[in-house]
Amino acid sequence: MAERGQTKFQIDLRRHLREQAVDRNLTRLITEIAEASKYIINSIRTGDLGVAGTSNLYGEQQLALDVLADRILEKRLKYSGVVASLVSEESGDILRFHPEQEGPYYSVAYDPLDGSSLVDVNLAVGTIVSIYAGDNLLQSGRQQVAALYILYGPRTTLMYSTGNGVHEFAMNQLMEYSLVQEHVRIDGGSGIYSPGGQRNLYTPGTEAFVRSLEERGYKLRYSGGFVPDINQVMIKGKGVFLYPHLQNRPRGKLRLLYELNPMAFLVEQAGGAASDGHRPILDLVPQKIDDCAPVFIGCREDVAAAEACIAAQG
Repeated sequence: MAERGQTKFQIDLRRHLREQAVDRNLTRLITEIAEASKYIINSIRTGDLGVAGTSNLYGEQQLALDVLADRILEKRLKYSGVVASLVSEESGDILRFHPEQEGPYYSVAYDPLDGSSLVDVNLAVGTIVSIYAGDNLLQSGRQQVAALYILYGPRTTLMYSTGNGVHEFAMNQLMEYSLVQEHVRIDGGSGIYSPGGQRNLYTPGTEAFVRSLEERGYKLRYSGGFVPDINQVMIKGKGVFLYPHLQNRPRGKLRLLYELNPMAFLVEQAGGAASDGHRPILDLVPQKIDDCAPVFIGCREDVAAAEACIAAQG
């Protein structure tokens, strides 16, 4: 019998970060985000599902939940004392602060409620977070010191990495995050594919790649939410998600800072790969906070196959 307090299901997030020898200030930052998620999940369960009457940086109409989730996270990060700058997908500017704590400080880019348009039909949504050391957010994703996402589904789960593998936590009845599994892996093999974008607008290379997946028996599993679709690849340990370059949208749709960089960091840490069709997502250097890129992300073999199809057919 395991000693009391020693089973993996009794290891909470803060303890796990401490045992991973994560810097104290980074531990504080990650646990603040975890605390914020408790208020976000409560807002999803009980909050206003209507529009806020405002638009974000991209001209998209904001839902009331988008605005509320953004305010919750901004407030927790601002008063954490360890954040030098932050930017949200819902805002148009980088906010800068004067960290109060001694030691390392960090910059954060986040999507407070990815897939928020799915809330009114009761599908899973999530929060995505990217963390850098210092105060510069416009650098390649390889410079991230941590990334995480939180999935608000039938269960609320959190996946994080600080560069030493990917670890999954679940929120228990006391609204605490307890360890579910360490070192989540994407090992490959035939599986699932989640294709975003209108297929009639795919380029010949992307269309050839998708046909090859179908011929190999891959099952289509697409929810319309980036977090749940990436989570299924992570948990199943196989498959690929794509939101490619389209004939009318050559730079894709998903944002590099808030969505692609953190997910690419997590997927690579799990043994997978993420590419824009030509090169790794983590090698791209954003020039602006709203830069977008195409993405093929998941099993290494599938991503390599996508790159080969695009190299051959465009």
